[in-house]
Amino acid sequence: MPDRLEKLCEEKGLRMTEQRRVIARALSESEDHPDAEELHRRAAAIDDRISLATVYRTVRLFEDAGIIERHDFRDGRARYEEAPDEHHDHLIDLRSGQVIEFVNEEIERLQERVAKELGYRLVDHRLELYGVPLGPKKD
Repeated sequence: MPDRLEKLCEEKGLRMTEQRRVIARALSESEDHPDAEELHRRAAAIDDRISLATVYRTVRLFEDAGIIERHDFRDGRARYEEAPDEHHDHLIDLRSGQVIEFVNEEIERLQERVAKELGYRLVDHRLELYGVPLGPKKD
């Protein structure tokens, strides 16, 4: 049974080769934000004929179709996730590289207000916060 990403590809009229299906499946099953190299490792574990070049071409195709989003979290690697149904922002742990997704209604309202005060209607945005874990509290 096709997964959600495969269905979206088919709905957008993309020709789905077996290798593209494997890459789509690997992305759909990701709970993180893999880069192309990590995605290649995951896809090649299923089909060792998939090249890194095929992964790069496929993620570019999926991105152009609006099926996935590309992020640059300042680590020098483009990272990918399925285009979300609902908006969320990201907090990136600079020590571990962990990406934490979050939604904060107060931040959303503030962004709308700032755009309005500057004479704009907000149509899209991305928020990425970069931090390091708080150390133990000292008394």
